[in-house]
Amino acid sequence: MATKTYLGVDLGAESGRVVSGHWDGSHLKIQEQHRFANGPLHVGGTLRWNVVGLWRGILEGLAKGRSRTESIRSIGVDSWGVDYVLLNQDKELLGQPYCYRDKRTEGIEKELFAKASRGRIFEASGTQFMEINSLYQMFAMARQQPETMKQTAHFMMIGDFFNWLLTGEIRAEYTNATTTQFLNPTTRKWSTDLLGELGIPTDIFPSLVDPGALLGRTGADVRTETGLTDIPVIVPATHDTASAVVATPSHRTGKANWAYISSGTWSLMGVEVPNALLGQDVLDSNMTNEGGVDGTYRLLKNIMGLWLVQECRRDFLRAGRELDYPTLATLAERSIPFRSLIPANDPRFLRPESMTGAIAASCRESGQPVPDDEGQFIRCCLESLAFAYRETMEKIQSITGEKIEVIHIMGGGSQNSLLNQFAANACGVPVIAGPIEATVMGNLFMQLRADGEIGSLSELREASARSSHIDKFEPRDVPAWEENYARWKGLPNE
Repeated sequence: MATKTYLGVDLGAESGRVVSGHWDGSHLKIQEQHRFANGPLHVGGTLRWNVVGLWRGILEGLAKGRSRTESIRSIGVDSWGVDYVLLNQDKELLGQPYCYRDKRTEGIEKELFAKASRGRIFEASGTQFMEINSLYQMFAMARQQPETMKQTAHFMMIGDFFNWLLTGEIRAEYTNATTTQFLNPTTRKWSTDLLGELGIPTDIFPSLVDPGALLGRTGADVRTETGLTDIPVIVPATHDTASAVVATPSHRTGKANWAYISSGTWSLMGVEVPNALLGQDVLDSNMTNEGGVDGTYRLLKNIMGLWLVQECRRDFLRAGRELDYPTLATLAERSIPFRSLIPANDPRFLRPESMTGAIAASCRESGQPVPDDEGQFIRCCLESLAFAYRETMEKIQSITGEKIEVIHIMGGGSQNSLLNQFAANACGVPVIAGPIEATVMGNLFMQLRADGEIGSLSELREASARSSHIDKFEPRDVPAWEENYARWKGLPNE
């Protein structure tokens, strides 16, 4: 069989890239064509995304992909969730989009709940309550920037915005739309009643499209810039976590006895279920229901993730200590176990001026030793994350009634072997790490499926397993981890 090539645009909080996927009928081989920087920018006291710069990087990457491969079958885009782009009626940008870590949503929850109760919002969305959510952001805009809201004619999630630039079609891909906190998980439509109650206009939201659909074909300006012909543009599971879960190398499709952790800046831990779960236990656990492929849902928890480590490293750099991640992991491994622990999901860690300062303050308040070197800070972060995984696993098991037998850790964070081992130790079940490239592989595999190369989701995941390097971590030192989990549970938490 002749090899077929597909292009995946993969956008993350730190960088974007264009990756080619080469399919020989059995294995998918991926090759990075172009990587470009991303990251929020401070603009006039706000935190914004430079989507125009990202578009330049995408076009350059598509041009490189075209020049190195004779024939491209299709293109797909995935991106992070909750953030969005607003256009006016002339389809002009209404400013560079806000980053979810912008401070304008701080403290707005009280005002939000005065308009609609927590229970009302959960019933209409099935979504975890976090001040980064699109609902909080749009509610803040309606209160703080009414003139901008009046000018808004089109709302698009980040991935949808680039799909519009590629094809001229304005649609909302379903999996990413479910991260907004205003899409109803029962009707699978926009929660227009809730939006109206909150003063958010409802006519700005585009029609929904399912993952795997053909959105359109590359427009004339894209073809001019890149040298591409009119290539089909497929919407994969546009939300990066949904794409990563697509590529989970598991044979247990549709069952809740395996969990996944999409490990990166955030750790998103959950299970795949056939329908959204909207019981009081889900609300009380502050868990979320996000859309998946084939009508599935992902019952999950957003956990602070390797943001803790990334921001500690930034503090070390400011202090003149330039240490890469492998070195930090080695220093952490050599440090004293369980010396200092933190409630990893404490809101104080969401956007601190200094992460090490926030960790030190948390340890002082709980009567623990303050970490006094780089290894101790990183070990504190990793052990605390592992305990957050354990707590989330227990909540999921209680909600679903199914025992989790294995955890799949995927994404860039799956390269952190120390965290993988800590997760196995804390949770008491095997951890399967990989694929590292789960997000873009899920993107590419959905394009393959749309092209008729793969049938069921089970077949897709089998192909992912064949195409990936996988490591396995068995639990160790379980009694010590059990003892210190009880201690961690006693810390003030969210």
